[in-house]
Amino acid sequence: MDLLDLLDSRRSTPARQLGEPGPTPAQLERLLTAAIRVPDHGKLAPWRLLTIAGETRAALGEKLAQIHQRIEPDIAPALLMKDRERFTFAPLIIAVIARIDEHHPKIPAQEQLLSAGCIAYNLLLGALALGFGAQWLTGWAAYDADAAALLRLGANERIVAFVHIGTQREAAPERTRPILTDVVGELRL
Repeated sequence: MDLLDLLDSRRSTPARQLGEPGPTPAQLERLLTAAIRVPDHGKLAPWRLLTIAGETRAALGEKLAQIHQRIEPDIAPALLMKDRERFTFAPLIIAVIARIDEHHPKIPAQEQLLSAGCIAYNLLLGALALGFGAQWLTGWAAYDADAAALLRLGANERIVAFVHIGTQREAAPERTRPILTDVVGELRL
Protein backbone atom coordinates (compact mmCIF):
# COMPACT_ATOMS: atom_id res chain seq x y z
CA MET A 1 0.00 0.00 0.00
CA ASP A 2 1.44 3.37 -0.96
CA LEU A 3 0.96 6.46 1.17
CA LEU A 4 -2.01 7.82 -0.77
CA ASP A 5 -3.75 4.43 -0.54
CA LEU A 6 -3.17 4.55 3.21
CA LEU A 7 -4.74 8.02 3.38
CA ASP A 8 -7.67 6.86 1.23
CA SER A 9 -8.29 3.91 3.54
CA ARG A 10 -8.11 5.85 6.83
CA ARG A 11 -11.24 5.52 8.94
CA SER A 12 -11.94 6.24 12.56
CA THR A 13 -12.81 3.02 14.34
CA PRO A 14 -15.18 3.78 17.21
CA ALA A 15 -13.32 3.21 20.48
CA ARG A 16 -16.01 0.75 21.60
CA GLN A 17 -15.06 -1.45 18.63
CA LEU A 18 -11.38 -1.61 19.61
CA GLY A 19 -9.99 -4.46 21.69
CA GLU A 20 -6.93 -6.54 22.40
CA PRO A 21 -4.29 -6.89 21.30
CA GLY A 22 -2.82 -3.43 21.25
CA PRO A 23 0.61 -2.51 19.97
CA THR A 24 3.56 -4.44 21.35
CA PRO A 25 6.26 -2.38 23.09
CA ALA A 26 8.32 -2.40 19.87
CA GLN A 27 5.32 -1.33 17.78
CA LEU A 28 4.49 1.42 20.27
CA GLU A 29 8.04 2.77 20.18
CA ARG A 30 7.96 2.74 16.37
CA LEU A 31 4.54 4.45 16.35
CA LEU A 32 5.60 7.18 18.79
CA THR A 33 8.89 7.76 17.00
CA ALA A 34 7.05 8.32 13.73
CA ALA A 35 4.22 10.34 15.31
CA ILE A 36 6.49 13.08 16.65
CA ARG A 37 7.92 13.79 13.20
CA VAL A 38 5.61 16.75 12.68
CA PRO A 39 5.96 20.34 11.51
CA ASP A 40 7.39 22.23 14.45
CA HIS A 41 8.25 25.86 13.69
CA GLY A 42 11.14 26.85 15.91
CA LYS A 43 11.80 23.26 17.04
CA LEU A 44 9.89 23.93 20.25
CA ALA A 45 8.40 20.43 20.64
CA PRO A 46 5.25 22.13 21.99
CA TRP A 47 3.67 18.86 23.01
CA ARG A 48 4.08 15.73 25.06
CA LEU A 49 2.37 12.36 25.16
CA LEU A 50 0.91 10.25 27.97
CA THR A 51 0.21 6.57 27.42
CA ILE A 52 -2.80 5.15 29.25
CA ALA A 53 -2.93 1.36 29.42
CA GLY A 54 -3.71 -1.59 31.67
CA GLU A 55 -5.56 -0.97 34.92
CA THR A 56 -4.92 2.77 34.66
CA ARG A 57 -7.66 2.98 32.00
CA ALA A 58 -10.44 1.93 34.40
CA ALA A 59 -8.97 3.97 37.27
CA LEU A 60 -8.94 7.07 35.06
CA GLY A 61 -12.55 6.46 34.05
CA GLU A 62 -13.62 6.12 37.69
CA LYS A 63 -11.86 9.33 38.71
CA LEU A 64 -13.36 11.20 35.75
CA ALA A 65 -16.84 9.96 36.72
CA GLN A 66 -16.25 11.33 40.24
CA ILE A 67 -15.21 14.69 38.80
CA HIS A 68 -18.22 14.75 36.50
CA GLN A 69 -20.59 13.99 39.39
CA ARG A 70 -19.10 16.87 41.41
CA ILE A 71 -19.56 19.23 38.47
CA GLU A 72 -23.06 18.01 37.66
CA PRO A 73 -24.65 16.44 40.78
CA ASP A 74 -27.86 15.48 38.95
CA ILE A 75 -26.08 13.74 36.08
CA ALA A 76 -27.81 10.65 34.71
CA PRO A 77 -26.29 7.35 35.90
CA ALA A 78 -25.89 6.27 32.27
CA LEU A 79 -23.58 9.22 31.62
CA LEU A 80 -21.48 8.37 34.66
CA MET A 81 -21.21 4.80 33.39
CA LYS A 82 -20.07 6.17 30.03
CA ASP A 83 -17.35 8.12 31.86
CA ARG A 84 -16.28 4.99 33.75
CA GLU A 85 -16.10 2.89 30.58
CA ARG A 86 -14.72 5.54 28.22
CA PHE A 87 -11.10 4.35 28.43
CA THR A 88 -11.69 0.62 28.92
CA PHE A 89 -12.28 -0.57 25.35
CA ALA A 90 -9.06 0.12 23.46
CA PRO A 91 -5.99 -1.42 25.10
CA LEU A 92 -4.01 1.78 24.56
CA ILE A 93 -4.94 5.42 24.74
CA ILE A 94 -2.41 8.14 24.03
CA ALA A 95 -3.18 11.58 25.40
CA VAL A 96 -1.68 14.24 23.14
CA ILE A 97 -0.92 17.31 25.22
CA ALA A 98 -0.10 20.69 23.70
CA ARG A 99 2.41 22.79 25.64
CA ILE A 100 1.71 26.31 24.48
CA ASP A 101 3.95 29.31 25.02
CA GLU A 102 1.34 32.05 24.49
CA HIS A 103 4.02 34.75 24.57
CA HIS A 104 6.68 33.20 22.36
CA PRO A 105 8.38 36.06 20.50
CA LYS A 106 8.38 34.27 17.12
CA ILE A 107 6.09 31.23 17.11
CA PRO A 108 2.34 31.93 17.30
CA ALA A 109 0.33 29.83 19.75
CA GLN A 110 -1.79 28.51 16.90
CA GLU A 111 1.26 27.00 15.19
CA GLN A 112 2.22 25.27 18.44
CA LEU A 113 -1.30 23.88 18.84
CA LEU A 114 -1.41 22.68 15.24
CA SER A 115 1.90 20.89 15.70
CA ALA A 116 0.32 18.90 18.54
CA GLY A 117 -2.71 18.22 16.35
CA CYS A 118 -0.42 16.80 13.69
CA ILE A 119 0.88 14.30 16.24
CA ALA A 120 -2.67 13.12 16.93
CA TYR A 121 -3.25 12.61 13.22
CA ASN A 122 0.10 10.86 12.79
CA LEU A 123 -0.95 8.48 15.56
CA LEU A 124 -4.11 7.64 13.60
CA LEU A 125 -2.15 7.04 10.41
CA GLY A 126 0.62 5.15 12.16
CA ALA A 127 -1.86 2.87 13.93
CA LEU A 128 -3.47 2.09 10.58
CA ALA A 129 -0.07 1.38 9.02
CA LEU A 130 0.63 -1.09 11.84
CA GLY A 131 -2.70 -2.84 11.26
CA PHE A 132 -4.63 -1.33 14.17
CA GLY A 133 -7.78 0.72 14.38
CA ALA A 134 -7.80 4.09 16.10
CA GLN A 135 -10.05 6.97 17.04
CA TRP A 136 -9.25 10.56 18.04
CA LEU A 137 -11.58 11.68 20.82
CA THR A 138 -11.73 14.57 23.23
CA GLY A 139 -14.93 14.84 25.30
CA TRP A 140 -15.58 17.04 28.30
CA ALA A 141 -12.50 15.78 30.16
CA ALA A 142 -10.20 17.32 27.55
CA TYR A 143 -11.47 20.78 28.55
CA ASP A 144 -12.02 20.44 32.29
CA ALA A 145 -9.64 21.98 34.85
CA ASP A 146 -10.10 19.17 37.40
CA ALA A 147 -9.41 16.54 34.72
CA ALA A 148 -6.31 18.52 33.71
CA ALA A 149 -5.13 18.45 37.34
CA LEU A 150 -5.78 14.70 37.49
CA LEU A 151 -3.58 14.26 34.40
CA ARG A 152 -1.00 16.59 35.99
CA LEU A 153 -1.12 19.15 33.18
CA GLY A 154 0.81 22.36 33.59
CA ALA A 155 -0.83 25.77 33.35
CA ASN A 156 0.35 26.08 29.74
CA GLU A 157 -0.83 22.60 28.73
CA ARG A 158 -4.09 21.33 27.24
CA ILE A 159 -5.38 18.06 25.89
CA VAL A 160 -5.56 17.99 22.11
CA ALA A 161 -6.67 14.37 21.79
CA PHE A 162 -7.16 11.05 23.43
CA VAL A 163 -6.14 8.64 20.65
CA HIS A 164 -7.62 5.19 21.30
CA ILE A 165 -5.69 2.35 19.60
CA GLY A 166 -6.44 -1.36 19.37
CA THR A 167 -7.46 -4.25 17.19
CA GLN A 168 -10.67 -3.69 15.28
CA ARG A 169 -13.46 -6.05 16.30
CA GLU A 170 -15.40 -5.08 13.18
CA ALA A 171 -14.75 -3.03 10.07
CA ALA A 172 -14.60 0.70 10.63
CA PRO A 173 -17.63 2.46 9.21
CA GLU A 174 -17.28 4.72 6.20
CA ARG A 175 -18.92 8.10 6.29
CA THR A 176 -19.93 10.59 3.65
CA ARG A 177 -16.95 12.68 2.61
CA PRO A 178 -17.11 16.21 1.22
CA ILE A 179 -17.17 16.72 -2.53
CA LEU A 180 -13.93 18.43 -3.57
CA THR A 181 -15.68 21.20 -5.48
CA ASP A 182 -17.53 22.11 -2.27
CA VAL A 183 -14.34 22.61 -0.25
CA VAL A 184 -11.62 23.53 -2.78
CA GLY A 185 -11.32 26.83 -4.55
CA GLU A 186 -8.67 28.64 -6.52
CA LEU A 187 -7.37 32.06 -5.64
CA ARG A 188 -7.45 34.41 -8.61
CA LEU A 189 -6.09 37.91 -8.27
